[in-house]
Amino acid sequence: MTHIAQKTKIEYGDFQTPLELANKVCQKLVELEVIPDIIVEPTCGIGNFIEVASESFKSANKIFGVEVNYKYVEKTKANNKLLNDKRIEIKYGDFFQFNWSSIIGSSNDKILVIGNLPWVTNSQQGSIDGNNLPNKSNFNKYSGLDAITGKSNFDISEWMLIQVVQWLQKREGYLAILCKSSVARKILSYIRYQKLNLAYCANYKIDAKKYFNATVEACLLLCKFDSNSQNYFCDVFSNLETSDYYRISYWNNVLVRDINTFEKVQKLYEKQSKIKWRSGIKHDCASVMEFSKINNTLINGLGETVDIEETYLFPLLKGSYVAQNKTNNTNRYVLVTQRFVGEAVEYIKDSAPKTWNYLETHAQYLDKRKSKIYQDNPRFSIFGVGSYTFAPWKIAICGLYKKLEFRLIGKINEKPVIFDDTVYFLSFDDASIAYQTFKLLSSSLAKDFYSSLIFWDEKRPIKSSILNNLNLIALAEASV
Repeated sequence: MTHIAQKTKIEYGDFQTPLELANKVCQKLVELEVIPDIIVEPTCGIGNFIEVASESFKSANKIFGVEVNYKYVEKTKANNKLLNDKRIEIKYGDFFQFNWSSIIGSSNDKILVIGNLPWVTNSQQGSIDGNNLPNKSNFNKYSGLDAITGKSNFDISEWMLIQVVQWLQKREGYLAILCKSSVARKILSYIRYQKLNLAYCANYKIDAKKYFNATVEACLLLCKFDSNSQNYFCDVFSNLETSDYYRISYWNNVLVRDINTFEKVQKLYEKQSKIKWRSGIKHDCASVMEFSKINNTLINGLGETVDIEETYLFPLLKGSYVAQNKTNNTNRYVLVTQRFVGEAVEYIKDSAPKTWNYLETHAQYLDKRKSKIYQDNPRFSIFGVGSYTFAPWKIAICGLYKKLEFRLIGKINEKPVIFDDTVYFLSFDDASIAYQTFKLLSSSLAKDFYSSLIFWDEKRPIKSSILNNLNLIALAEASV
């Protein structure tokens, strides 16, 4: 594929829906007795959904397809299966500029908006200088650290789906769109936050690897709208054929992955636990700050042999080590320059001169760290460090893995273990308290509680905000 073609594919999130999947989606809608008067596909591509919808919904009076790629428009118009269907009208247009009121109107017709919106984020657009974006606005209202650390990044389909939801307010209609599962949840949250109308919502998981060769959790998002309902929940089905589901819903303003399971353990919920889960150290310069020890020789990430004092070196367990239970030994080490965030580092010059010299000779790497958190902080700063970092006992779990397996970890080579920032942990000075807490966290009751809250399809499914919601005292009482 040429560079220009690849850029265009990325810019427009161009994943054409195969006929097989379009057929399955429309078949499910027919089973659910969706009977539209008007069908709209806002990004119709080569017209596979248009073709299948025209065959599946004979009662529809009008079928509109809009597409920004003129070659696709021409190809769809030339489809022999569509030529003789007078209901079908294919229009050339950009979603972000198109006059949708000319199609949607204000009639009482039941509208079905169907299709597959672009699977691309605004940051991906920026990386290729793409223009397939809405007018820039902070529509999620992120500010401060959330914006700095990337929460302001959003899927283009999220913005587009919000527009579709607005079209279908105060009327009978349906939305049936293929999208990322994370986007589907954001749309549910948006509808609830805005107190919009929603009669029913379901999420049918699809095999994105099979149909689009994409490694992402994806689904068919189905929403039914009317003029007065406000049902803010979503039934999640594992595929388009099954009738088994669990229900995502809200409990005291908290979005819960499995409300039925959660209601059985809700007494364990605490808005903010008194025992706080922490994340591991963040330094953003592994090539300088992390080392392998080979035959008692330290080698940094640049391949250099390093001779520094042991004073600020600590055994390092990466998230993958924790997840795979490789926690008794390690040949990885990390340089910990501070005992708490913001601490001055000049004292290293006197207490460990070789370490200070190493930092200064590699300052070109450390000074180039891009994150804004390092600005206005001491040179060679790190984050995620405090008294808890140096506790002898820890219970840890990796946030990136899709399994609830806690590890009880003690010192290695008589030094407290340090984790990278993909790991969350509790720290303990007392071994017996650490062991008793570990037993509680490994119980089926604790796993049911966390499993009901964790959305496993997220990039980092296990979060400190969720871990901190468990009341350990209530768990101990319930486990007696």
